[in-house]
Amino acid sequence: MTESSSDPQTLEYSAAEVGALAHLYRGEMYRSTVWRTRLDTTTNWAVVTTGIALSVTFSSVQATPLPIVLVSFLLAAFLLFEARRYQYFDIWNTRLRVIESCFYDPILRSGNICTDNGWNELLAEDLKRLRLHIGLLDAAGLRLRRNYGWIFAIQIASYWSKIGVHPTPLASLSDLWERTAVGPVPGQIVLIVGAVFYLGLFAIAVITFRPLNRVRRDPGARSAQDRLRTLAGPEQY
Repeated sequence: MTESSSDPQTLEYSAAEVGALAHLYRGEMYRSTVWRTRLDTTTNWAVVTTGIALSVTFSSVQATPLPIVLVSFLLAAFLLFEARRYQYFDIWNTRLRVIESCFYDPILRSGNICTDNGWNELLAEDLKRLRLHIGLLDAAGLRLRRNYGWIFAIQIASYWSKIGVHPTPLASLSDLWERTAVGPVPGQIVLIVGAVFYLGLFAIAVITFRPLNRVRRDPGARSAQDRLRTLAGPEQY
């Protein structure tokens, strides 16, 4: 690898070095694809379990809405699993985006490889020391906004539809407390716990929304992995 005499920030890679970077790109693409499949698997678990809960709940007029309540906590576990998987998917995807935008894009546009933003040093450091580029809470918020928010919304709508029409249309608050009660637990307590649970999920989705984070962060204080994440662009999937 040599520097061009006309521009100290423009590098000339040999054919072997370009080939090595191409193989690196292929390897990162493979790992990204594997972890993307794992993300889809967790989401499929969430969809299937929700479908089973809804089928049991609406199987008869006398059926209890309790399966919808219980599967909500199972979905929260799936969300945690998927957030953790997304953290690792983001590692490989971040590298892919950096190579695409900082290596292949300049070659396709001008035929040169520019390193004025230091992408090669950041990528080399990331390859040397594997680091997560997104926190667990941020990953959970992202998956909530992209996928799980819709699943939880369907659950809420189904739950209130069930208690509102079965076995008869809801006529009074006493009927509401009776239908939402779970064993010895009063309906009021069940609804309060449910409200806290879903409001907590909503808070996570809002607090981790990326534009809000950008307002609060000082770009000059970013660490090496954060700067690499910035070069990669917005989160994918």
